[in-house]
Amino acid sequence: MQIIYNIFNVILDAGAVVMLPIIITIVGLIFQVKLSKAFRSGLTIGIGFAGINLVINMLKSNLDPAAQAMVENFGIKLDILDVGWGAIAAVTWSSPIIAILIFCILATNIIMLALKATDTLDVDIWNYHHMAIVGIMVYFVTKNVALGIAATVVMAIVTFKMSDWTAPLVEEYFGIPGVSLPTMSALSSIVIAAPLNWILDRIPGINKIDFEIKDAQKYLGFFGEPTMMGLILGCIIGVLAKYNLASILSLGVNMAAVMVLIPKMTSLFMEGLMPISEAAKNFTQKKFKGRKFLIGLDAAVVVGNPDVITTSLIVIPMTILMAAVLPGNRVLPFADLAVVTFRVALVVAVTRGNLFKNIIMGLVCTGAILLAGTATAPVLTELALSVGLDLGEGLITSFAATSLTVSFLVYKAFISNLYISVPLLVLVVGGTWMVMSRINKKKAEMAAQGEQA
Repeated sequence: MQIIYNIFNVILDAGAVVMLPIIITIVGLIFQVKLSKAFRSGLTIGIGFAGINLVINMLKSNLDPAAQAMVENFGIKLDILDVGWGAIAAVTWSSPIIAILIFCILATNIIMLALKATDTLDVDIWNYHHMAIVGIMVYFVTKNVALGIAATVVMAIVTFKMSDWTAPLVEEYFGIPGVSLPTMSALSSIVIAAPLNWILDRIPGINKIDFEIKDAQKYLGFFGEPTMMGLILGCIIGVLAKYNLASILSLGVNMAAVMVLIPKMTSLFMEGLMPISEAAKNFTQKKFKGRKFLIGLDAAVVVGNPDVITTSLIVIPMTILMAAVLPGNRVLPFADLAVVTFRVALVVAVTRGNLFKNIIMGLVCTGAILLAGTATAPVLTELALSVGLDLGEGLITSFAATSLTVSFLVYKAFISNLYISVPLLVLVVGGTWMVMSRINKKKAEMAAQGEQA
């Protein structure tokens, strides 16, 4: 048992790039794919994922300093520092109960699959930390291990169900079939985006505004192409950061490069995924009478969409300005500004790329993150200090952990008045399910009509 545990830790320490090919190979074997073919698919997916991560890191390494310079230039003075999701993930994996919580998440996924309560087979073990941190925070506050486990299990159930509900969006908008995204840093925005999109569609005048990137290409010609949009928006951010001309142009070219490179890396990822996806489809049709399984992957596979990148490049500077004027906010956006792409990815899919809606809904989502981050910063700071992570004086937060809307609601449900918090959680998740069901039903009807035509 100890040997297995040590091997698991070695693979986990190696990160998702090593873990993903191994897990995909195992999944392929389960779905009766030949070992050589399964391993080739797993390795190709791992290479594609490594490529996506390289480009995302390039995006972050260029955007982070620019965003931080904008914060300083705008003169925003707030007392809770956004230290980034990486620091919070380190806190999560350092918790004394993390091994128990990881096992509980995995067991919850297996039980839900067996009971047909979910179709998502979550192989994205690294991002289990999004579910685990809520249980760790609850345990830290209540000193009750059972409550911590229960909070994590609830997070897992909500995550897998939301992954199922949003899988049709992933297939229809991003063109990735047989995949769901059990990454709460992306999923959480849906509880705001889905109902808000429904409301905006019913406001006269507003519901007529539909501006997409392809419209920019139509009206702006050469300047509306994704590469040019990346160049222009990158240069604008460089100007707001008060860079010199050389740095402005460098940032612009790097953003243009992101627009070109991520779709190419995604296509490589898809090349490896398709044999596994097809085998899973055939296997489930044969063994489970048509039931489908969705392979749960990191949301990194969709953040390279040009609409997602464009939306995030607009929302980032607006979030910095909003932080200064949002009543009740004390969070200084900083390290996590570059991962706004994850927070808006499914927002873009819900609106089908409507840039006007993307900006409004993206800002509402980041505003909610700022307020939840403000509310939970004291406990998160104490937790970080308790595991030996010293991040200097003052309070800390990030755009992850219990700053995410769903995570915040589950956390509050376990530490607050249950008669208020639990019905609120049920209302929010249930409302999201109703809206997503309508969206998916409408898409299915449109697809059926298209086939008949």
